[in-house]
Amino acid sequence: MTLDTIRQMIIEITNCSEDEVEGKTILKEDLGMDSLDAMELVMLIEEKTGLSIPEEKLPEFITVDDIVNYVNSAMES
Repeated sequence: MTLDTIRQMIIEITNCSEDEVEGKTILKEDLGMDSLDAMELVMLIEEKTGLSIPEEKLPEFITVDDIVNYVNSAMES
């Protein structure tokens, strides 16, 4: 899954602008995402990819890149 695809999902959930979401963007600090936003993002990713992302993985998703890397490695497995 590409960075652009994840970016669009984050923009949809947070209503932030495109230029605010980059690979190194910190979800909580830079975008103000809370746990409900994170769950919504995970559900969207699961819906689009067919993956099942365990809740205990959520604290590991600090930056946008963290999500992209996790999803890509999970899809390769």
